[in-house]
Amino acid sequence: MANIFQGIQEIGSHAVDIYDFLLAGIDPRLKDYPLMQSPVPMSIILLCYLFFTLSLGPKLMANRKPFLLKEAMIAYNFTLVALSIFIVYEFMLSGWITTYTWQCDAVDTSDSPQALRMVRVAWLFWFSKIIELMDTVFFVLRKKHGQITFLHIFHHSFMPWTWWWGVTYAPGGMGSFHAMVNSSIHVVMYFYYGLAAAGPRFQKYLWWKKYMTAIQLFQFILISLHATQYYFMDRCDYQFPMIIHLVWMYGTFFFVLFSNFWIQAYVKGKRLPKQDVNHVQNGITPHADCKRNGNESNLKHEARNSFHHQENGGCSSEKLKRN
Repeated sequence: MANIFQGIQEIGSHAVDIYDFLLAGIDPRLKDYPLMQSPVPMSIILLCYLFFTLSLGPKLMANRKPFLLKEAMIAYNFTLVALSIFIVYEFMLSGWITTYTWQCDAVDTSDSPQALRMVRVAWLFWFSKIIELMDTVFFVLRKKHGQITFLHIFHHSFMPWTWWWGVTYAPGGMGSFHAMVNSSIHVVMYFYYGLAAAGPRFQKYLWWKKYMTAIQLFQFILISLHATQYYFMDRCDYQFPMIIHLVWMYGTFFFVLFSNFWIQAYVKGKRLPKQDVNHVQNGITPHADCKRNGNESNLKHEARNSFHHQENGGCSSEKLKRN
């Protein structure tokens, strides 16, 4: 028994040593930023997110009608559009259109105004991922269970956890390229979701749903190509090659998933709304058959019901009737 306790103590001691070693690598310029002092607070947030998504939320909503949340969703989506625009702007002025070469760019560890600006936007990018956990909260409250897939939960939980380490160790440099591109894509995505959440009258402006997947594919191609050049350089002084490896794997992995969806949905003509990997949207999506015709005043009630029962990619079982 004594040997067992001794073994447990040794394991615990090694775990503490590893934890202290990891914390020692955190960029000291981030010490005063919220949730950056240790990985514990953000881990607790993500665990609470998983508990609400997988257990508490569905139980609370089991015997309740879905919330509509139209105004909240519109405000949420367009707020993220503005935030994403600001993040892209800050990334550009922090290095990407000023001093970076778009090849092997090391992290500037100085306290220069531009370096500190990059630290700030790197943190803001990570914090935006915490805000985006609301995507799933909206799904739960609106009882859109078909949109809460494994890929959705993985993307909204595990990825922010890994990004926390990337931001705390390497706020800037070559590894921040994917963050800038991702924020650029989110400008388009959340603008689309904001229009979709506004109701059926905006469906005629959402004909470009198909191209949302194309935009995502383009994002992953850019990210993977930028990371790939690292492996062909004779020398690169970027301080954290592990981040480049992870970014490359992430970009390639999601490119394969989104390519498969594109083939199934648009090449083979199969519409698979519940398997749409672009499921992070929190509004409705357009459908060719969901057209409003005739006297609009006679369709208001039915259109309103249809809007609140649509899944992503299609209408409710009873389409809007022609009048």
